[in-house]
Amino acid sequence: MGIFQDVRTGTGMTKTIGTDQGPGRARQAARSLVSGVRGSWPLVFLSVLLVALGVPAALLVAPGFVGPEPPAPVPPAPAWHQPPATVPPVQGLAPLNDSAAVPLASSVTAQLEPLLQADGGGTFTGLVQDALTGEVLFDRGGSDSRVPASNLKLLTAVAALRSLGPEHRFSTRAVAGPAPGQVVLAGGGDVLLGSGESSGDQVMGHAGLATLAAQTVTALQQGGAAGEIRVLVDDSLFSGPALNPAWESGDVAAGEVAPLYSLALNSARYDPAVTTGPRPQDAAMTAAEEFAARLRTAGAAAGFTVAAAVERAPGAAAAGTAATAGPGEGSNGPRVLAEVQSATVAGQVNLMLRDSDNYLAEALGRLAALAHGLPGSNDGATAAVQSQLADAGLALGGLKLVDVCGLAMGNQVPARQFSEVVRAITSGTDTRLRAALDGFPVAGLTGTLDARYSSDATARGAGLVRAKTGTLNTVLALSGYVVDADGRLLVFSFIGNGLTPGAAGNKEALDRAATALAGCGCR
Repeated sequence: MGIFQDVRTGTGMTKTIGTDQGPGRARQAARSLVSGVRGSWPLVFLSVLLVALGVPAALLVAPGFVGPEPPAPVPPAPAWHQPPATVPPVQGLAPLNDSAAVPLASSVTAQLEPLLQADGGGTFTGLVQDALTGEVLFDRGGSDSRVPASNLKLLTAVAALRSLGPEHRFSTRAVAGPAPGQVVLAGGGDVLLGSGESSGDQVMGHAGLATLAAQTVTALQQGGAAGEIRVLVDDSLFSGPALNPAWESGDVAAGEVAPLYSLALNSARYDPAVTTGPRPQDAAMTAAEEFAARLRTAGAAAGFTVAAAVERAPGAAAAGTAATAGPGEGSNGPRVLAEVQSATVAGQVNLMLRDSDNYLAEALGRLAALAHGLPGSNDGATAAVQSQLADAGLALGGLKLVDVCGLAMGNQVPARQFSEVVRAITSGTDTRLRAALDGFPVAGLTGTLDARYSSDATARGAGLVRAKTGTLNTVLALSGYVVDADGRLLVFSFIGNGLTPGAAGNKEALDRAATALAGCGCR
């Protein structure tokens, strides 16, 4: 009898095969079992292989049936990333504290003396004052007369704001000419005219000739005009030589300035975006020709034709009317057909200072002279500037002016004069002068200082120093103001004369000195 374990139950129970199965039958059954296993081996191997390949495949396709795993929870944003529950009040710089400590003159001098060194030939003079008290904190030849370059525009700004007022505007008018069919373009002192429509949010192009032309056509229609229109120009508001003989011919040829007229497009530039190179040599005629072209376009639909040639108007009646009459009023002169007004004097002064615009400075000087009862000439402009400075209580010792833009080498102004002028603008009693503050270029950001204050030695002054630049071949100047590290307002002027042309260290010396003042805790 044979005994076998029941492989199906795994219980270890015995089962009797039966006495009729002898040893031979048992061996035959075992051989059959082994043969069956051998026969099924390929199927077993294939099954194992399919399982091995199928598991990874199932893992790949499973997300398509059950969806992606849920994303990990995002942690909450920190409190400082959360939107505020309430809007805080508008904040800005705190008002200057007049109790802040005034720097020690000895400390300021110790800071500046090693910095104001010329690169090559020439010398620097300078003066630094506390704006509130006027106390002198640094003085190196501050009363010596020097060629100031474009720092002179600070004096012109004071004269324009005092004589004309910050809100004053200049009118450019179209008036009826002396003969039928004539329209006179009369210049009232706006040299920032635009060729297109008036742009009320701009200083350059605030008054546009296309707008003036459209208004003129309407007025002509209402007045019953017909046929051909001839355009004349009256630029007689300014007098004297259009070019200052003190200006170097090379500067004129390079486009630093152009002959002065009482009306001009783009401050006597062909393109307001191109501030170098050739300029119109007759800015009034250039403006009149543009006005005629705009009038031709605007008048075509109304049946007007406009003659190609533009001429100068005889006499000064039209200019006098343009300067004094209101819209449509003749003041016993020609009838006003249309007018456009410039940006304010404040806006023009700021543009002049920011971009150091020589043409605009000379025009504002002549307009200040006219407002002061003087001729609208170069001599009238220089006299008006000196008179306004004296009336403002500023000393004139060492002052000599041959133009009002600073292009001439014959000008002489001490650093003390500029420091006092900046002090008058920032903290003096005449609040009209505050209108010039926006015109000071900001170090590293705006105007003629936008590309400076980027070196390691001057970067700390970027955004803090606000100053008017001055540059001629052998002259560099910088006059402005800073708030020092203790909150004290300081005004300064540094002027270099006889400098080596193109020496890079000279501008760096000026900028390092101003940067030192901005970071000064000089006690």
